[in-house]
Amino acid sequence: MKKAASLGMRAAIAVMVGALAASGCARDQQTTGSIGPGSPSALSRMSAPELDRMVRSYGDKYEKRPKDKTVGLAYATLLRMTGRDEQALAVTRQLVIHHPKDDDVLSAYGKALAATGDFTKALDAIERVQRPDRPDWRLVSARGAILDQLGRPDEAREAYRHALDLKPNEPTVLSNLGMSYLLTNDLSAAETYLRKANGQPGADSRVRQNLALVVGLQGRFDEAERIAAAELPAEEARANVAYLRKMLSQQNAWSQLSQEDAKKTN
Repeated sequence: MKKAASLGMRAAIAVMVGALAASGCARDQQTTGSIGPGSPSALSRMSAPELDRMVRSYGDKYEKRPKDKTVGLAYATLLRMTGRDEQALAVTRQLVIHHPKDDDVLSAYGKALAATGDFTKALDAIERVQRPDRPDWRLVSARGAILDQLGRPDEAREAYRHALDLKPNEPTVLSNLGMSYLLTNDLSAAETYLRKANGQPGADSRVRQNLALVVGLQGRFDEAERIAAAELPAEEARANVAYLRKMLSQQNAWSQLSQEDAKKTN
């Protein structure tokens, strides 16, 4: 097994994923099982202005009907997809007050907690919703994503494989598994699972952009650009790959300086 990535490498990967997500490559890393106005894959294909219009529309509906479960969950999903995680958490927290025993609401609350970095509470919320007698693969996968963020990759991958037993070849779970290996710097394994995810019916833009990221991290920038360009305007794909090149260059320079400093102190 490859060693876990250093804190510096993990931080660099997080920055890269975050920046690419902000540019539209992977708007929501935990839409698995989310409930919203349309399928997650349909939402992921919307432009930023289109999503903003939907946010305003559902915001108006939520203001008029703050106790409405369907409206609230849709609004929270859209807020998370547009990076407004704290607001999404506030919406789901209010829904929990009005629907304290509703599994869908508790699940959305757990994911909102994870999106704001409160992983321990998120894990507790997800585990309270899950039913051992009728496990939901979406919740199992979401649990894996939270465990990855808590630095428990072995448990996370066990969760993903359980989810795949429940829903074989599900592209979102395969993608999560690939990203789990990315976080421990095992790029070869990450690429294997992401390519498998990308080959499944229903694989969406987020899967392909995750694959482009992993290919780019291995220095195959032309190939990464081709993968990204299948989903994005050519100019945006080039910009993302250029950003990736820059980040890797900075990371390599930082690593070289660290090695030189270590030699001087020895």
